[in-house]
Amino acid sequence: MSTDYYKTLGVGKDASGDDIKKAYRKLAVKFHPDKNPGNKEAEEKFKKMSEAYAVLSDQEKRKQYDNYGADGFSQHYSQEDIFRGFDINEILRGFGAGGAAGAGGRRRSYSFQSGPSGGDPFADLFGGGGQYRQMPPQKGQDLEYNLAITIEESVLGAEKKIAINKDGKVDEINIRIPAGINAGKKLRLTGKGLPGGYGGPLGDLYLNISILPHPIFARDGNDIYIDKEVKFSQAVLGTSIDIPTVGGSVKRIKIPPGTQNNTKIRMKGYGVPNFKGSDPGDQYVKVTVNVPKKLTAVQADLMKKLAEEDL
Repeated sequence: MSTDYYKTLGVGKDASGDDIKKAYRKLAVKFHPDKNPGNKEAEEKFKKMSEAYAVLSDQEKRKQYDNYGADGFSQHYSQEDIFRGFDINEILRGFGAGGAAGAGGRRRSYSFQSGPSGGDPFADLFGGGGQYRQMPPQKGQDLEYNLAITIEESVLGAEKKIAINKDGKVDEINIRIPAGINAGKKLRLTGKGLPGGYGGPLGDLYLNISILPHPIFARDGNDIYIDKEVKFSQAVLGTSIDIPTVGGSVKRIKIPPGTQNNTKIRMKGYGVPNFKGSDPGDQYVKVTVNVPKKLTAVQADLMKKLAEEDL
């Protein structure tokens, strides 16, 4: 009795390759032997639909099938011809059905075997005399995630929650940002990647760290920089000013008399904790002297007097 491969998969003769693949996917999940142990009817349906897919998914075989018809095709193609070049493992894994599990929960890898099994490529899958080889565990695929953090978070550390899309499912992960981490660093989260194959371990998740711009602070390595404007008279006579730190505190520093424009004043130890545990960086105050563009009459007279004193 001839077999109508199109009817077996439930598609029309004008079906596209994607339509054929989708139809087989649906049937493979439903009739896979792992889900129907001991069910001979499901076994036969799985074999027939896999044979249909092996033919219709191959352009040349499908062309010959369409030209010769079912009867003519069976005279030209043996079972071995039909399944030659057909990756059973890809079908079993790729459509979510999975191969049958071997010892220790590992997946079995199937290959076409002629001889004792009578040329049946599914003999080992359904407990026959075919051969299979045990595949070694394979680590799951690693994932990467770009994470932008604030300067404060990079200095002080932080607890954050991120959402990762894994094969269509959103996985929320709590992470700890270590104090002192810098832009360009990668954080590795072991076992937060995709599942492994054949009983292998999960892949890892790598966080690519970048630091967001800040309205006050700038970071260079382990040092923090802040700009501070002082009046001309303060630069000349000296003064004390309050400076915020990236850690959240405020520290009063002295502006020495005669401070020049663009002078940098070092605040030792108020920078970034060293990521490797050694001494922290420093915070630097870049002093900008504000020279007024306009003077009042009184200020102008005073400046003339100062000029007369060669100041």
